[in-house]
Amino acid sequence: MPIYVWEGKDASGKKLKGEIEARDSRSVFNALKSQRITPIPSKIKEKGTGLDKELKVPGLGPQVKAKDIVVFTRQFSTMIDSGLPIVQALDILTRQAENKEFRNILSGVKETVETGGTLSDGMAQYPKIFDELYVNLIAAGESSGALDTILERLAAHMEKSIKLQREVKTAMIYPAVVVSTAVVVTAVLLIFVIPTFAEMFADFGQALPLPTQIVINISNFLVNNWFVIFGSAATIIALTVRFLGTDRGKEVFHPIFLKLPIFGELIKKVCVARFSRTLGTMISSGVPLLEALQICAKTSGNKVVERDVMRARVGISEGKSIVDPLEDSDVFPTMVTQMIAVGEQTGALDNMLGKIADFYEDEVDTAVSGLKQLIEPVIIVVLGVVVGGIIVAMYLPIFKLGSIVG
Repeated sequence: MPIYVWEGKDASGKKLKGEIEARDSRSVFNALKSQRITPIPSKIKEKGTGLDKELKVPGLGPQVKAKDIVVFTRQFSTMIDSGLPIVQALDILTRQAENKEFRNILSGVKETVETGGTLSDGMAQYPKIFDELYVNLIAAGESSGALDTILERLAAHMEKSIKLQREVKTAMIYPAVVVSTAVVVTAVLLIFVIPTFAEMFADFGQALPLPTQIVINISNFLVNNWFVIFGSAATIIALTVRFLGTDRGKEVFHPIFLKLPIFGELIKKVCVARFSRTLGTMISSGVPLLEALQICAKTSGNKVVERDVMRARVGISEGKSIVDPLEDSDVFPTMVTQMIAVGEQTGALDNMLGKIADFYEDEVDTAVSGLKQLIEPVIIVVLGVVVGGIIVAMYLPIFKLGSIVG
């Protein structure tokens, strides 16, 4: 019998790999399952046939976009609702996927289902594509027999999440671009334009006005140390971004983000909308509340919200209401906690959470529009003061010389 190489995970999630003698890949899958190992079907290959590993260059391969997953989810829902078997639907969607990386992933999911695994097991192998929320909702749909409905809810949830992220990016990108442009324009003036004026003023043989001298000193410092300044700035930015990606960095910066002027309130509204939409979708799909809260905490995007939601989860496990811990939070307004309390009492918590999400998504839209209108004149004024100040400082000696000559 041929020898197969395989990769998988044990019960604790530890990655394993090895070799096994078997008749075919299905036998390998079943043998590993009997050993309480969750195999990765796409990594089960006969030894000696082709490359054991696929060559991938990070950053150069096709990336799976959120839009690809949304389109797949909605099409998958339609096919399941039409009565197509899961394997056949996956086969069709795999063949028509334009993204090669996504096509390989769907092929791996299909292999798992074909070899006796569940759809959620297949998707759980690709956590970067199908996150914990997605996998748990699929599992709930499989157990309840309402997979088509769950997929439809997932697609709607993802579309609203993408829209919310787009609004936040719009709010952040616009001022960042304008500020960056202002910095570049100012640096160009100080490095290339001001030195020309400084050489001309040196021939005057007179003391320069204080504003002019300050600008020339700044220009000289920048010209002589530009590599140190820009290198240090790039290093600080890179280290900060890297630190922000760590758990410690999130614990340090996320509370600060929530207290920022203007942007802090916007971030709070985004967090409330995301929490309400995610929890409402999971509850309406039949996911147990404690499990739903744990997933909501992990997908909240903010350590403060994660801490508050986990505190609410602990309270519920002790027989308390979800409302009490959220009332102590700085993120969830009183209106939100009161609406959640009403939802708990009436047994319509999922509907109430949906209404909260709709309200705060509209609030985010309004806040982003207001932010644009507020930031634009502020940035124009600041840019005008900086650039205008430099220009005026450069012309002061000329005005002074003209008055002397006159």
